[in-house]
Amino acid sequence: MIKIQIPATSANLGAGFDALGLALTYYNYVSMEESDTIDIKSLDNVDVPTDEKNLIYISAKDLFNVCGKNISGLKIRQTNNIPMARGMGSSSACIVAGLVGANELLGNPLTADDLVDLAAQIEGHPDNTAPALLGGIVTAVFDGKKVHWVKQEVYTKLKFVTIVPDFELKTEKARACLPTEVSHKDAVYNLSRAALFSSSLLTGKFENLRTAVHDKLHQPYRMALIPNAREVFDIAYNHGAYAAYISGAGPTIIAIVDEDNKYFSGKMKFSLDNAGLNGWQVNEYHIDNDGTKLI
Repeated sequence: MIKIQIPATSANLGAGFDALGLALTYYNYVSMEESDTIDIKSLDNVDVPTDEKNLIYISAKDLFNVCGKNISGLKIRQTNNIPMARGMGSSSACIVAGLVGANELLGNPLTADDLVDLAAQIEGHPDNTAPALLGGIVTAVFDGKKVHWVKQEVYTKLKFVTIVPDFELKTEKARACLPTEVSHKDAVYNLSRAALFSSSLLTGKFENLRTAVHDKLHQPYRMALIPNAREVFDIAYNHGAYAAYISGAGPTIIAIVDEDNKYFSGKMKFSLDNAGLNGWQVNEYHIDNDGTKLI
């Protein structure tokens, strides 16, 4: 049986809608081996499909089909630390686990590029799947068949602090609220800030990040679906965050914080509780530069 470690991811990073994403040091674990039957169990208390509707199994089966191989079943054991429907890449982690596991079982016939392409085809966009596979911060363009991507490893004195509410927000609902068209002015607004984010993060110009995460394509619309989101943003900035943005489709909010701001998380949680938002959980992570790997 092989065991796979898959990182959580944060997509969009403010203005980089469906194009930017990064991997975090927070992981799901999946064990997999070939079997004559479908034998799937969750090793924690998370309720997951245990039949052919399981996303890990679906993705593994897709890879077997791509390689012209039949699959009679799989034995899968999964530990689901990444919370579902919270904007931290839980579905992408399942897709990537299935693909990487199946590829390993078949002797690795597909390359990293192949896996990135296949994952995006299953998910519909690469902003979570690519960093989950590759690690680091990934800029990706998906043309419907192929993903054109660049991975950059990031070594900074930054913490990525997740502020996770006690309610879900389905990606379908978060996408349904978005406009079908945007103005030329808003497109330029986002393009400039998405470019500013990556270059500022990689060169240490962290004072630019607050401007770089401003966005007019998705965050203003999704704010209405996340009660108290604006208040959470304000609290994060009051405690010295460089930037705060909605992670993926939400409802998780991520604050980018200097490592020297040692008590940020404690202050954040204290302020949230004082504001009556004691259902929000605060955790600190860093960027994972390795991506998915066998352990």
